[in-house]
Amino acid sequence: MSAVPSAAIDAPSPVAERAADLDRALTDASPAEIVAAAVRAVGRDRLAVVSSFGAESAALLKFAADVDPAIPVVFLDTGWLFAETLTYRDALTARLGLRDVRTIHPDDDALAREDAARDLWFSDPDRCCAIRKVEPLARTLQSFDGWVNGRKRFQGGDRSIMAVVEADGVRLKFNPLANVSQHDLMALYAAMDLPPHPLVASGFASIGCMPCTSRTRPGEDARAGRWRDRGKIECGIHVIPQIIPASRE
Repeated sequence: MSAVPSAAIDAPSPVAERAADLDRALTDASPAEIVAAAVRAVGRDRLAVVSSFGAESAALLKFAADVDPAIPVVFLDTGWLFAETLTYRDALTARLGLRDVRTIHPDDDALAREDAARDLWFSDPDRCCAIRKVEPLARTLQSFDGWVNGRKRFQGGDRSIMAVVEADGVRLKFNPLANVSQHDLMALYAAMDLPPHPLVASGFASIGCMPCTSRTRPGEDARAGRWRDRGKIECGIHVIPQIIPASRE
């Protein structure tokens, strides 16, 4: 049996090649232009805007609504969210005229099996994120060929070097706010008259699940209050590619 040429083994996937082409074309594009390009690339009904309705979510959702308010928006209710986040989801949905916001949840059997006492966030935060965020989103993304998220390079860590468009397993992943600075973001909120998340005024700069979110101290990175002192900086949805094949049903 002849050996497979190394070039064939290392060849990028069609999705990776397409992502690289789109990234080159959109490297200096505005957020609205990137969202519009995402719609053209995969089609409105095959594109998901994934939003936490957190501290900085309104900007991305406004750009999406301006392009097409019927783009599906996926909101993951982990069962540990602040009540203020749920209220903000409803208020922002109405304010922006979003027409297809889909709230998804973790699998009940997985929660009963692995987190019946609701203390997994303390004993194993990585596994808690896996069953409450990563796995539910992976299942939901089976119905989509591309997704949009609100990460920014100024948030630091691995995000500081992310592309505008990435290959995420079998899907395209769009980062319309990658190039936006913190100053730009503040200006966008003012210019577009966007309401802030209710918890921002009380010192929460990045808002996730209630047990693993704390206020940010003066001078700290915006995400310093997430999983404080746990040696953890991401929930996993932006680290582990969503490799479940896209559904064509």
